[in-house]
Amino acid sequence: MRVALLEDDQDQANLFIAWLKASGHSCEHFRSGKQFVRNIRHDSFDILILDWLVPDLDGYEVLRWVRQNFEWRIPVLFVTARDNEEDIVRALEQGADDYIVKPAKQRELLARLHAVVRRLSALEEGQVVITFDPFLIDLSNHEVKKCGTRVDVTQKEYELVVFLFRNIGRVLSRAHILESVWGRNPDINTRTVDTHVSRIRAKLLLATETGWKLSSIYQHGYRLERLTAA
Repeated sequence: MRVALLEDDQDQANLFIAWLKASGHSCEHFRSGKQFVRNIRHDSFDILILDWLVPDLDGYEVLRWVRQNFEWRIPVLFVTARDNEEDIVRALEQGADDYIVKPAKQRELLARLHAVVRRLSALEEGQVVITFDPFLIDLSNHEVKKCGTRVDVTQKEYELVVFLFRNIGRVLSRAHILESVWGRNPDINTRTVDTHVSRIRAKLLLATETGWKLSSIYQHGYRLERLTAA
């Protein structure tokens, strides 16, 4: 997963980053609320981890901003020293998905993070077929079909299709797509994403005639959205 971390204590941040990376996740770290908001405007993540007591804009205000400005309900996990019941209730009522009181433990943090993402995932674990009329994605055979006919796609095009349909309606940054589909490979650049998106758009006819549209979002990335009811 791609994680955005808001934490002003560098030692604490280094610890969280090490735990996340050891578990196979990537993490972008920000030390102030305004820096955090500024960066997530132009990038995308799978989950946000917020401390409450940070400079400029505290974690609670960041949470309010996220819930007011993001169309997609990105998961938010609070990890903070604020431990009174009133603060916990305020954060959960404002839209936090879980709340951990510091000092956080490695196994608990990772378990809570994974649980939050599982609860909000659009696809159930063990699912082998994704159907979004007129498309069918066969996860077991790595096939994409449109109106019952197999679409000829490469392996990376297939992986891109799966990622896009797992994130319908979300604005996904090029960096997020690149990392999720190609991994953290320094030899691959974001133009690779643009090329593959163009091919997918053409092969699947992701325009008005299929009821789906794959849009380019200026200075950000791409969004797959449904234009008509299924």
